[in-house]
Amino acid sequence: MKAPTQQRRGSIAVSRNHGQTPAVGRAAGKRRWALSLACAALAALPGCASSAAPPMTGAEQAADLSGYRLGAGDKLRITVFNEPSLTGEYNVTPAGGVAFPLIGVVEAGNRTIEDLTREITGRLSGAYLNDPRVSIEVLDYRPFYILGEVNKPGEYPYASGMTVEQAIAKAGGFTYRANEKNIFLRRQAAAGERAVPLRSGGPVAVLPGDTIRIGQRYF
Repeated sequence: MKAPTQQRRGSIAVSRNHGQTPAVGRAAGKRRWALSLACAALAALPGCASSAAPPMTGAEQAADLSGYRLGAGDKLRITVFNEPSLTGEYNVTPAGGVAFPLIGVVEAGNRTIEDLTREITGRLSGAYLNDPRVSIEVLDYRPFYILGEVNKPGEYPYASGMTVEQAIAKAGGFTYRANEKNIFLRRQAAAGERAVPLRSGGPVAVLPGDTIRIGQRYF
């Protein structure tokens, strides 16, 4: 009777991990490592990196134009009663100023209409006019911007009462890659963008100067 044949040295040993050979195990490890790197790369993309953006509060979502602060791109009508040479339409410049007759450039950026009214009234009083009466209204608000996964990204004119859904419709709607559950919104005066769910809660208001970004869905 022959003695059992011993396994030769150098023969391929069967891995304890589901019967894989060491070479197969190493290949699987490389695939897992590559997948980890790919996930990290996706997280670094603008569409993914901001997925950790803090959620926007309900008050921020429902913001309106009360207490609106002026900025570059706003068009104003400034009326000085009984002074037709001073009454007219004025633009807020990229530097945030309004060039006004007699008194020169008046700082308007990040100020309310009430603030600007008091400033112009004060600078006209005494030196140029006795008891000036000044009234200011916004004729055209500065535009908003929509970026990312919409069919027509870009700059759009603002309309009072506009919501995020209406803004997306203006931009031609979502692309097939769009994440339709969440968007990212940055108010012009804010330091960063906020995450906003679209399907849980009421409409989200858009304000002049806002930037809306639509990310991609990856699965």
